[in-house]
Formats: sequence, structure tokens, C-alpha cells
Amino acid sequence: MVPTYHVTKTKRGMKMKKAVGYIRVSTTEQATEGISLDNQKSKIAAYCALNDLELIEIIEDAGKSGKNLSRDGVQALMSMVKGKRIDAVVVYKLDRLSRKVIDTLTLIETIERAGVTFHSLNEKIDTSTAMGRFFLNITASLAQMERDLISERTKDALQMKIANHERAGQIPFGWRLADDGNTLIPHEAQQEVIAQVKMLHSQGMSYRAICEALTKAGHRPQGKAWQPKTIGRIIKKAA
Repeated sequence: MVPTYHVTKTKRGMKMKKAVGYIRVSTTEQATEGISLDNQKSKIAAYCALNDLELIEIIEDAGKSGKNLSRDGVQALMSMVKGKRIDAVVVYKLDRLSRKVIDTLTLIETIERAGVTFHSLNEKIDTSTAMGRFFLNITASLAQMERDLISERTKDALQMKIANHERAGQIPFGWRLADDGNTLIPHEAQQEVIAQVKMLHSQGMSYRAICEALTKAGHRPQGKAWQPKTIGRIIKKAA
């Protein structure tokens, strides 16, 4: 059962847009000033009152982590969005939806496609205005840049590990782990196989023919059987 907080506001002589607030707090954030559920509720209610939004409901996920979207509150909110039963979604802060930027942006995109406006108080985002959409796009661009930078740093770190003969993911054929559990050292038997692969390739044999030759000679692959793509990787790394 999703806990809710009901507030109904009407304005005489005009049709107000129906809004739903969403609030979340994890257990460790319960006592954090500015993040508590009551604080989020009051700020969302005040925002809606000032912006002529009829706050019909506040959906909450209490004591829930923002690491994923498998939360009852989020699912209930998106059901209302997709059913086009509301006109606006209001949150106190973007990370209340999710701590993962990509998940947050995906949710906002779904909300926008349904013709529902999105409002975030902390970031001052209101997608009903051109300026609000502009700032949301800036936020998305910065998030993408951050992901790209993280990806670049990860690749650089992996390349450094490889250059230093340290483990970077799966142990490559021809190597084994040293006693420290991190450094790669040559696997003598597999290095002999690599030398044989290079020799057979230099003689003009195809990858598939080399697979058959290794199998016939009794050399064991890392998987169930020798594959041409495996031979290709061995030759490329040995080049």
C-alpha cells in the first residue's frame, strides 16, 4: 500500500491543473534537515499554492533507497502519468526520483511525452516554460558529460592496469594471477599455445583451421571449444 498525503485546493472562476507531488527519504536521511518527508510535503504544497496548481495527492516512498526505480511510490506515480490523470508532477529535488541521473532523466522524458509538466523546486525546473525546458536540457547535457568523463577515466584506468600487467576484468589467455591476486604473470603452457597460433597464422592458415589444429593437438581453450574469434584476439594481442 502506497502511503499518500492528500491536499485539495480549488480556485473560484478558473480551472486549475491537477498536480501530484512525489517525496522520498531513505532511512539514513530521516533526520537530515531539508530532506525530511514533512519538509518536502510543506514545500511542495506551498509551491503548488503559489503556482495555481491543484495538489490532489502527495505520494511518498518512506525509507526507500534511490538506487533503483522498483519503488511502489514511483510505480504509482508513473501509472497516473501514463493514464493522463494528472497535469503536473512536483518534486522537492531531482534526486528524490532517483540518485541515478540516467533514471531521473528517463522518468522526466516519459512524463513529458505524456503531456505532463515536471517541476523540481530545488533546481527551479518548470517544464511548462521555455526557460524551464532549457535548464532541464542543460542539466541533461551536464549529466551526459559527467557520464562520458567517468567512462574516459575508467578506460584510462584499465589501460594503465593492462600496461602494468595487472588484472583488468577477465584474465586473458596466456596469463595467470600471481599470489597477490592482482598482478598477471605468464602462463607457460598457454604462452606455448600462443606461439603456435602465431606460427600457424604466419603459414597462412585460417582462424578456423588453427582452431582445428589446436583441438587435434589436445590444447585446451578457456571455454568449451576453440573459436575463430578467440584466435583473432590472441593474434591481435600478440601483434
